Amino acid sequence: MLGTVVIADSSPVFRHGLEHILIKRGNVESVIQAESGEALASLLEANVPDLIIIDCMAPKFSVDNVLSCQRKHPGLKMLAITAAHSGQSIVHALRAGITSYVKKDCSMDEVLEAIDETSKGGTFFCGQILAAIEADGIPVDDLESADASCDPVALSNREIEVLTLISEGLTNVQIADKLFLSSHTVNTHRKNIMQKLRVNNTAAMVMYAVKSGFVSPNRFLFHQ
Repeated sequence: MLGTVVIADSSPVFRHGLEHILIKRGNVESVIQAESGEALASLLEANVPDLIIIDCMAPKFSVDNVLSCQRKHPGLKMLAITAAHSGQSIVHALRAGITSYVKKDCSMDEVLEAIDETSKGGTFFCGQILAAIEADGIPVDDLESADASCDPVALSNREIEVLTLISEGLTNVQIADKLFLSSHTVNTHRKNIMQKLRVNNTAAMVMYAVKSGFVSPNRFLFHQ
């Protein structure tokens, strides 16, 4: 059961429509709407949502709003659902702290899967996202977090195993079952990996895994 979900979008049709769908599913405690970046900032003064669904390319919003959210609540789960999705805009959004990214013309099943995966601590990209990045000629190296250190990173074999499974979209519970560990241990590994990589979201971890060759972008970075 999800707790509080914030839908941040300048379109009232989109906000009300998605809220209706989420409530009808019956797995959300509450839904709060934000019609602008300013309204979103005000909401976060009094609420720490479990998930923010945001169109950071819509009027009255920007990628700076994503960065502000992450600075206020580091590690906040954020799913971007946008119409415009140039490769460079995706890179900016991921660097700012977007966890998952899908297009507004994706099927509703895919959008709901993205919501579920992101809320569970996973990451989700629709199949057109990596293609948009490649079409703009942006190398995978540019997809890492802007805050990542240039110093060598030494991950243990177990941390690499955990990072690989995170990049496949597995939750902490699923990783624990697969590696015969406790969820607490997996969570500790996740925190240690993030600390070593100097990143604050799952998307940046995935990008590092792709860059380092631990996973294939064609296989793990997005769902077909």
